[in-house]
Amino acid sequence: MGHAVWAGPSRSQSLSMEGCWEMEMTNGSENGLEFNPMKDYMVLSDAQKIAVAVLCTLLGLLSALENMAVLYLILSSQRLRRKPSYLFISSLAGADFLASVVFACNFVIFHVFHGVDSQTVFLLKIGSVTMTFTASVGSLLLTAVDRYLCLCYPPTYKALVTRGRALVALCVMWVLSAFISYLPLMGWTCCPRHCSELFPLIPNDYLLGWLLLIATLFAGIIYTYGYVLWKAHQHVASLAEHQDRHVPGIARMRLDVRLAKTLGLVLAVLLICWFPTLTLMGHSLVTTLSDQVKEAFAFCSMLCLVNSMVNPIIYALRSGEIRSAAQHCLVSWKKYLQGLGPEGKEEAPRSSITETEAEVKTTPEPGSRSPGCSNC
Repeated sequence: MGHAVWAGPSRSQSLSMEGCWEMEMTNGSENGLEFNPMKDYMVLSDAQKIAVAVLCTLLGLLSALENMAVLYLILSSQRLRRKPSYLFISSLAGADFLASVVFACNFVIFHVFHGVDSQTVFLLKIGSVTMTFTASVGSLLLTAVDRYLCLCYPPTYKALVTRGRALVALCVMWVLSAFISYLPLMGWTCCPRHCSELFPLIPNDYLLGWLLLIATLFAGIIYTYGYVLWKAHQHVASLAEHQDRHVPGIARMRLDVRLAKTLGLVLAVLLICWFPTLTLMGHSLVTTLSDQVKEAFAFCSMLCLVNSMVNPIIYALRSGEIRSAAQHCLVSWKKYLQGLGPEGKEEAPRSSITETEAEVKTTPEPGSRSPGCSNC
């Protein structure tokens, strides 16, 4: 297994990080063998390599194009990029775009072509993959909190969530994601500690810490959306009681029914895409993994890529404002291609249910409408 190669108790306890790596390579050369310290992690058969290459290429390309389109539509629209909610969505799209490119390329190079880099380059690559996925989950949490505040505190939402505060929150999240992800590059490796069964050079104690961080972020996302779903369920019950007569707030109740469906989809996608991978990571901390389990982990890891592909559909492309911006871009490009050039100002897009699923319609009673929630 991996830790048998990287952290043998007879030698590596007294070796530095660099010395451990160099000693393994030297011994392999002295014995006249073609020594590859990563070989215990390269377990895929030829058929599995082809499947991984095809799936990673297709999923990575589609995910990158989707997220790049979302980023372009938001950043090219002065109206959208001024709204805090769309800053969170653009952060999510940026993280997922980077994850699609970095993960897909490095995953194929390692598992399909058996590419072996120097220790520093390898840790830089795996740190970059970790950072993009950590930032993606962090952006999901910030988006969840934004929707929660807009739904539950509409009168004060505009004062609570300003563009400046949103930028500060995003900067802090990205800096923390980068710092945590590049700790192995800064020296926290498995020499002389025991290596992870799934990730070369990554110690089990670091993997445990990262799993606890991701679990905390997911707990925050699930709690936030769970509370919103609970409030929506209450409104569904009230809607059933008053469906035959008009009562104040009926529009919001209908809105929450639609919201419940979208948030249910959000939670289902999170669990389906992340639970298998995180479960196998946790399992690797307490037992030695067979090659079959490692093969299963390689394919489960690509579910995280599926999550990056689905995120722009759930959070952005379902938004009426983003769809309106896309239609405006298509019209402008059509005119440009026809030799007319882009004409007219940007259309004022219609409000969307799915930006935070709660635009100006989220107020429970007429007259208490908050202008801030129009920025959700």
